[in-house]
Amino acid sequence: MPAFIYEKKGRIAYLTINRPEARNAMNSEVWDGLVKAWTDVEQDPDIWVAVVTAAGDKAFSSGQDLKEMAEWMAIPEDRRPPMPLPEVNPMRGMQVWKPIIAAINGLCIGGGLELAMACDLRIAADHAKLGLAEVKSGVIPGNSGTQKLPRLIPFAKALEMLMTGDLIDADEACRLGLVNKVVPYDQLLPEVEALANRICENGPLAVRAVKELAYRGIEMSLAEGLRLEIEVGARLSKSEDAMEGPRAFAEKRKPVWKGR
Repeated sequence: MPAFIYEKKGRIAYLTINRPEARNAMNSEVWDGLVKAWTDVEQDPDIWVAVVTAAGDKAFSSGQDLKEMAEWMAIPEDRRPPMPLPEVNPMRGMQVWKPIIAAINGLCIGGGLELAMACDLRIAADHAKLGLAEVKSGVIPGNSGTQKLPRLIPFAKALEMLMTGDLIDADEACRLGLVNKVVPYDQLLPEVEALANRICENGPLAVRAVKELAYRGIEMSLAEGLRLEIEVGARLSKSEDAMEGPRAFAEKRKPVWKGR
């Protein structure tokens, strides 16, 4: 069985880590699949939303495959192949403006949480546990964890999670804003797909524009963000979709989006 599965159903792409026997730890095959799929989601005009999840009901991902990493480190330095964890990956350096939803189906720690935080929206099964436990092993969550967690939840709570390495349950993650919603496991994918389909009802270029503005704007001053909003809005106004929306409203029908 492949360690990573990439499928497309209508306007939605599904990225699935398929190593339930290893708590969906990310090995080189998974990384290769993630990088290629992330690129394809960005480039395929027929894909409007992506869903990231994992096989089974035990783990979204336990993070980097430490067994593979130890084997790699045992190879003499002058003969080592490239590191199993690519430097440019979905958590760092690969920006996609299409919305991406994480369906967190269980344990979500270390690199698993970093992957979930690389997504825009997160829905968790009610038995999920989340955290960055690297300090317990004397290392850091160095694939975006130290930077993204404090941007998503209250700073003091992020520091507590980072410094203790303790996990939190799904309800606490929702209360802190780390996940958007918590549902029973058997409702997880239906809930995520319902959210993805609601997003797909909107103008895809507009959805991408608001994502871009939110992510870029949060790093700017308000004045700079407002200027960026005008710039992106002007660009969007020239699209066919921007003309279709008002026309459909006037004609009392559902808009037919073309993504251009």
